[in-house]
Amino acid sequence: MDAKNRDAKKAVGRTASAQVRRRGAVLERAILRAAADVLSESGYAGLTMEKVALRAGTNKNALYRRWPHRAALGIAAYRELVTADVRLPDTGELRGDVLELLRGANRHWSSPHGEILRGLLAGVADDPELLAQLREGAGDGGSAMWLTVLGRAVARGEAPPEALHPRVATTAVVLLRNEFVTRGTPTAPDDVLIDIVDEVYLPLIRGRTPTPD
Repeated sequence: MDAKNRDAKKAVGRTASAQVRRRGAVLERAILRAAADVLSESGYAGLTMEKVALRAGTNKNALYRRWPHRAALGIAAYRELVTADVRLPDTGELRGDVLELLRGANRHWSSPHGEILRGLLAGVADDPELLAQLREGAGDGGSAMWLTVLGRAVARGEAPPEALHPRVATTAVVLLRNEFVTRGTPTAPDDVLIDIVDEVYLPLIRGRTPTPD
């Protein structure tokens, strides 16, 4: 065996050894990156445990120990794709913040990532727990971001404290999501977003009153 072949064999051996030694968070990150790549390339329909394991250089058992099925892995991989896309706006007023959040969600859901989301929503529609997990990170920041925006409005005196409820806070984005999921809208016109804010969301927020004991 010549020197070139010996070096190549050693390199393969080192790579295989490194893959074997990967554990814990390092392996999990590699799997998530691989799953996100497969989702981007093939959508949820093309996501399989076999493809992800091969891309990550591991075996399917390593995946199943962390995610019990394809849907759970798909949701985790989708979050990996969209986490960096969400930004918390700060326009100084509730209306401006809500519009910015809706516009960001609208852009996201109109993108290839939105196609992935719709495939995932269809795939987990019969599992309430997975559906809730997916909706929490569906490219709109989830309820935590909306509660943050609404909490700042309460602090400024723009909204009553009674409005600080997850279902109330996320009403606007749920209505926008309905345009995509139920109506099949490829993208929502800006006047639809303005209607959601001005005709539904702000009146709902301002009309919240204390619950009688």
